[in-house]
Amino acid sequence: MARIDETRPFVAVGIAVLTVSDTRSLADDKSGATLAERIAEAGHRLAARDIVTDDVEQIRAIVSRWSKDDAIDVIITTGGTGFTGRDVTPEALEPLFEKRMDGFSEVFHRISYDKIGTSTIQSRATGGVLNATFVFVLPGSPGACRDAWDGILKPQLDYRHMPCNFVEIMPRLDEHLRRGAGTAV
Repeated sequence: MARIDETRPFVAVGIAVLTVSDTRSLADDKSGATLAERIAEAGHRLAARDIVTDDVEQIRAIVSRWSKDDAIDVIITTGGTGFTGRDVTPEALEPLFEKRMDGFSEVFHRISYDKIGTSTIQSRATGGVLNATFVFVLPGSPGACRDAWDGILKPQLDYRHMPCNFVEIMPRLDEHLRRGAGTAV
């Protein structure tokens, strides 16, 4: 059963938030603000925050750059997960994932179904790993961001969460890059 192990220390991680929208600015970005507030309340560092239009190349450029930044452990995008012509965030990011996290989408939809019923099928929320950085692609509504953060991300980004969590495996996400480094074959 899931629990918090109070004998373990809390470990703050750096989290970047990218809002994908053709119409929002930082001043009226409710989803990005929701995530930023929850990140701070949980004790993590907001390492970066930006807004980009629904453009595959722009989304890829920012997420790729952030995934190589040592101060950023996790990237959360919000917006562009629907089915309209401008919704391209999954198309932009899934091809970049070194590993997909199918369970993230499945759990997100289970949580979402409890709140909005079958309307959850209109989201293509996804997650994966890019350059040893966790990437989560969320819908553009504050409610969806709250659900994903409260129900999945907050506990999984808490080193004290048992039986396992993302923070404890972060140092091993790039094992494939280090394997054999510096040794003669």
